[in-house]
Amino acid sequence: MPIRYAAALTAASFAWPAVAADLSLKVEIPRLGVAEYHRPYVAIWIEKPDQSFVGNLAVWYDIKLRNNEGTKWLKDMRAWWRKSGRELNMPVDGLSGATRAPGEHTVQFGAGSALGRLAPGEYQVVLEAAREVGGRELVKVPFVWPPKGSTTTQASGQHELGAVSVTVKP
Repeated sequence: MPIRYAAALTAASFAWPAVAADLSLKVEIPRLGVAEYHRPYVAIWIEKPDQSFVGNLAVWYDIKLRNNEGTKWLKDMRAWWRKSGRELNMPVDGLSGATRAPGEHTVQFGAGSALGRLAPGEYQVVLEAAREVGGRELVKVPFVWPPKGSTTTQASGQHELGAVSVTVKP
């Protein structure tokens, strides 16, 4: 872990107590009718409204390729790569996961993720998908932390990502 992240994580862990709340993310990966289909790589992270990076939630890529060759295409998720990806040594426990097939997927994040270090305020969950022989897409979904009640916000992609919803609960 680079020094600047270690210092930021250490400072953040002392500055804000852990909040007992969670975030549920539903993401649709559309089935595309193309001749050569590859499952998309997807990075999910949190950023502030000014687009500054806060923390990673998940990175889905081909983790089973020999000699960690799946990492070769992580840089195709260009926004995530510039903000965080190039400084990570993949795979990362609790962050890396396999690519997902077309369909709707639900993932939960709690205090053990980047959420546990969030200061109160406005944020957005950012999803970026990139597919070999395909396109790239970025979707942002705003949320407020810590949640005062259960709230759901939604957004939608147009080709590589479908409907995305973020539900936060105290």
